[in-house]
Amino acid sequence: MAQSPARIQLSRRDALCGVAGAVAAAFAGPRIAAAQTSTMVEERWSAGGLAGSFARPADGPARGPAAVILAGSGPNPRDGIFGTYRRIAEGLATSGIRSLRYDKRGVGESRALVTREDDLLLQHFVDDALTAARDLAARPDVSSVAIVGHSEGALLAIMAAAKVKLAAIVLLAGPGRRFDEILREQLKGLPLPPGQEHYRAEAFSILERLVKGERVADVSKPNMILFRPSVQPYLISLIAIDPVAEFGRLTVPAFIVQGAADIQVRLPDFEALKKARPDAPSLLLPDTNHIFTRAPADPSNRVAQVKSYDPRAPLVPDLVPALAKFIKSVSPAP
Repeated sequence: MAQSPARIQLSRRDALCGVAGAVAAAFAGPRIAAAQTSTMVEERWSAGGLAGSFARPADGPARGPAAVILAGSGPNPRDGIFGTYRRIAEGLATSGIRSLRYDKRGVGESRALVTREDDLLLQHFVDDALTAARDLAARPDVSSVAIVGHSEGALLAIMAAAKVKLAAIVLLAGPGRRFDEILREQLKGLPLPPGQEHYRAEAFSILERLVKGERVADVSKPNMILFRPSVQPYLISLIAIDPVAEFGRLTVPAFIVQGAADIQVRLPDFEALKKARPDAPSLLLPDTNHIFTRAPADPSNRVAQVKSYDPRAPLVPDLVPALAKFIKSVSPAP
């Protein structure tokens, strides 16, 4: 879920792998020719109320493998709040791989899909991933489809892979614990001003009730950002999923990638996913943060970590070549 740790005050469903989020907007529409770069040509895409961008190499074969890029938690537009997903698409295009990324429901030109936050469940985002994967697979220029999921998007990739035929899934900073375990850890490390510790205690109490499937009507103002009643059905649906158990049931080829300096999804998550699927190749990128840009090796230096969430920063150089190599290795001949 590509969020900035600068907003550590907990936001909406922006919390699967980081208790911060950011709001951004994007624009999409029907399938028509769009912007072109030296390595990538984009077309606007829409299906099932979603809007996004289909990207292909500017020069390359008429048919080839493709990837759906799934964003992390919170109101992410198709490019990602920090441009992460567009950069991945550009890198894949350079390697001859097509891709599809879209505004999440409720965001940008997919915003009409959410009218009441109370009705929103994790399954809706899984369904969106399935819509994108199936639509991409139906294209005559696409020979196979992989899903590249980032953070919460990695969980969606796992869930979608059980319901649609895929060449592979790629888990970028994927959670290896239930959401409540990750959130509890993050709440413990959240600095609070003197005299406000009771808000942390309240957050823990609310979380325990959500784990039991109970909704909580009485929430203090500071905790409303994360635990307001209208978002609780979504949180309950998210807490119910054990990503390691779900991942362990899959046989689809998978690639597990983690940044060693990630302060939102930690190394124990990476290790848990590896243990669930010991057959899956994995990659640990040194000095790399949650959005896969360069970061200080010491995750305790939070000021430096926040500065590393720079939308101008390039992706670490080893990321996209590794993704492209894996996707090509599992893709049948066009």
